[in-house]
Amino acid sequence: MVVLNRIYTRTGDDGTTALGSGERRPKYDLRVEAYGTVDETNAAIGVVRLHLAQAPELDRMLGLIQNDLFDLGADLAVPQREGKAERLRVLSSQVERLERDIDALNEKLSPLTSFILPGGTPAAAYLHVARTVCRRAERIMVELAAKPDEPVSEAAIHYMNRLSDFLFVAARAANNNGAGDVLWVPGQNR
Repeated sequence: MVVLNRIYTRTGDDGTTALGSGERRPKYDLRVEAYGTVDETNAAIGVVRLHLAQAPELDRMLGLIQNDLFDLGADLAVPQREGKAERLRVLSSQVERLERDIDALNEKLSPLTSFILPGGTPAAAYLHVARTVCRRAERIMVELAAKPDEPVSEAAIHYMNRLSDFLFVAARAANNNGAGDVLWVPGQNR
């Protein structure tokens, strides 16, 4: 259970922050950057949800994803170490749910014949913003995982990779199932 009765603690005034394990790290630490960018992805999804009054099923899917992203942040905030008690981790079942949701949304879409420019409806445009933030979070997580003694679970990396796919397909779904997609026209402005 989380209890937040005091928001400021002054412990970060020295430029450090505590991981979930209690270990202090500089605020520019790559692990802090990873879970901070996951949080940024979550906030971008929150903005998307403001525009989904007419898409309750997509809104429901995104609500589940927001909760997953908190799980992922907790996973990243407590590095998995030998001999330490297990903490909250992202599971492959969460990745599998994302895949099912991608497939369900994708069934209604026509195949693409061009790349898509971010735009269309407000929800679609914000989904593309969330997708690009998600991709950045994934790149940071992969970089972190490549460092010695900085474990990142495969399920967590798979989740972010699949989430960016979901956000792309969801943007098409939010654009009247692809009918409102803004297509890239190569060399249009030459």
